[in-house]
Amino acid sequence: MASKTFIARSIYNLPGILARHSRTIRTCAVLRDTPTHTGQEYSDDDYRNARFEVSPRQTNERWAINLIRDVPPKPVKDRVVACDGGPGALGHPRVYINLDAPGTHECIYCQLRFYKDESH
Repeated sequence: MASKTFIARSIYNLPGILARHSRTIRTCAVLRDTPTHTGQEYSDDDYRNARFEVSPRQTNERWAINLIRDVPPKPVKDRVVACDGGPGALGHPRVYINLDAPGTHECIYCQLRFYKDESH
């Protein structure tokens, strides 16, 4: 009987015991209305806005599509250029781009742009 009483008392004291041996992490709603990289914006009462106070919402402002747009087109003297995106595992499958038509032509994987340099 004494052991059951001890167990019952320890269960009732469990919140106090846990409070002494743990720390509290508070959450808050996000105050920033910056859309995500996919353009998603959540309403104020959406559960996805809940964040820990020690780590506010982190939205990357440097999107890849904007960074690749800043790379100037590469001049090429040949009619066909092969693009593999970079060395080894950093790249993509090799594609061949025909540069016969005037203007810039882009890779379908990495959007790097090429144009035929007509100066001889």
